[in-house]
Amino acid sequence: MNSSSAAAFLSTVAVVGNPNAGKTSLFNALTGARQKVANYPGVTVERKSARLPLPDGREIDLVDLPGAYSLTPRSPDEEVTRRVVLGSQVGESRPSALVCVVDATNLRNHLRFVLELRQLGLPIVVALNMIDLAARDGITIDIDKLSELLDAPVIPTVAVRRRGLGDLMAALPALIDRAAAHQPEPMGPGADVKTLQAEARRIATAVTLGVGKARRMTQAIDAVVLHPVAGPIILAAIMFFMFQAVFAWAETPMTWIEDGFLWLQDAAAAHMTPSWFTSLITHGILAGVGSVVVFLPQILILFTFIIILEQSGYMTRAAFLMDRLMARVGLNGRAFIPLLSSFACAIPGIMATRSIDNPRDRLTTILIAPLMTCSARLPVYAVIIAAFIPDRTVMGPFGLQGFVLFVLYLVGILSALIIAAILRHSLVKGASQTFLLEMPKYQWPVLRDLVIGLYQRAMIFLKRAGTTILVSMIILYILATFPAPPPGALLPAIDYSIVGYLSRGLEVIFAPIGFNKEISLALVPGMAAREVAVGALGTVYALQGSEDAVAQSLVQTLRGAWELPTALAFLAWFVFAPQCISTISITRRETNGWKWPLFMLTYLFVLAYVFAGATYWISKALLG
Repeated sequence: MNSSSAAAFLSTVAVVGNPNAGKTSLFNALTGARQKVANYPGVTVERKSARLPLPDGREIDLVDLPGAYSLTPRSPDEEVTRRVVLGSQVGESRPSALVCVVDATNLRNHLRFVLELRQLGLPIVVALNMIDLAARDGITIDIDKLSELLDAPVIPTVAVRRRGLGDLMAALPALIDRAAAHQPEPMGPGADVKTLQAEARRIATAVTLGVGKARRMTQAIDAVVLHPVAGPIILAAIMFFMFQAVFAWAETPMTWIEDGFLWLQDAAAAHMTPSWFTSLITHGILAGVGSVVVFLPQILILFTFIIILEQSGYMTRAAFLMDRLMARVGLNGRAFIPLLSSFACAIPGIMATRSIDNPRDRLTTILIAPLMTCSARLPVYAVIIAAFIPDRTVMGPFGLQGFVLFVLYLVGILSALIIAAILRHSLVKGASQTFLLEMPKYQWPVLRDLVIGLYQRAMIFLKRAGTTILVSMIILYILATFPAPPPGALLPAIDYSIVGYLSRGLEVIFAPIGFNKEISLALVPGMAAREVAVGALGTVYALQGSEDAVAQSLVQTLRGAWELPTALAFLAWFVFAPQCISTISITRRETNGWKWPLFMLTYLFVLAYVFAGATYWISKALLG
């Protein structure tokens, strides 16, 4: 059979399971870097798939379906899972077999979905995942009896440690052969939810041989971290400590990177013939890109905390804690996870709203997601705070700079909640649904996953520095050096360039809120990505300054060029301003039109202008 014929007869196997079962971890462990990510036709739900070679030499198309609790959908994600397994999803063939991923520590709840899927008549294999955590909790499961009761092979796995993958792979060829020999035949009328739940509990009780003290320990920890008083205090303390660490721990590596870029600028200037190209390298690329890359340590420290909190199981509990606060603004705790994802980047945060059942809750969450302080804002905040906020302690051992960063994050969160309340009582009216969330088990973060997560985040940041920011700085430099100044010109050359004329025009708009022409200009390329504004400031001030000024860091330059009210207004602007074209684009895709993205742009820019202006004039009045 030639390759095209083989592709035509390629069997599809779908990986299905409840959220938090480790389904995607298992899929990633099986497929590695071979997976492809696309969208299902007609919807915005991602389709993750990969060709997987089996032990007998055949290949299958392994598909990772969105997590679902049942085949009665309550969200776009669950609707796609239902359609795929039923064979009604446009552009998707029905799976030949299913890999049902089950949390070994939570059989009573997870087996109900397996029983529902079994009624479809498709061959299934059960991946009994997190078997190590079950053993830790003192849970012993009779694998053979479970397989007998489910009438399906059951393979114990630990996806994050790649255990049991060989046995799982070995079980797949038999499933494919069974699917090829028999068309799927539904097992009679489907049982109702209560019947399936009762059967799941009966099976779980029959195969579970013991529960030890580890589960009681989990309950004891939850009694503290989920306490209505102690819980929010612990969450606030964790967030506060995280922002303190962002400044305190990053200072030394940031100095190394900053010194490295200054050395590169000096070396380039010393070894290259003075020319327009040399100036492009030193004043344009190195000054601009270096002004952004220097903040990589802070971003990695921030994501170290986020990944650890996610892997430990605490993040879901934080969502539970936030449910009471969310309810007061017309949302529920399910919105917390997408909003928390938006602290990394609003794009995956907005995409994560697909798991929200209520369309009104989902739309509201999308519209407020850009107010979460994403990692692209961090370089902006960090350079201004380092330049204008004294590096001293307050209230004991706490750093003032970290405290200011914490306040900026807090202002973004509170603003989002206030706007959500306004939207839910005006443009997006409607009752919010009941919040149900499964608590994952506590577990120690896996060092390998932490390192991979930080590596991926570093590569994303550096890729943006090497593409979006680099291209923006080159374009900005060209516009800032043409046309050349006339003979006998008294002003800096940049004032006679295209950029000079543009900045003077923009200054008219932004002068009332305390922004000078350099800031006004930096906001334009900053629409590509927020951190580009920092690079733009580095390039513009490098072109304006003397050789001594060029040798300074951007922090030193801004400290001498701006007043404190201007710096505070700049921070206030970036709390609200939607300076990210990609965020607008993904919002258009998720809302299927331009109505809501344009509304988002308008209300956020209005808020940015108003609050920046208010901050400037109030601080100017107070400071004299």
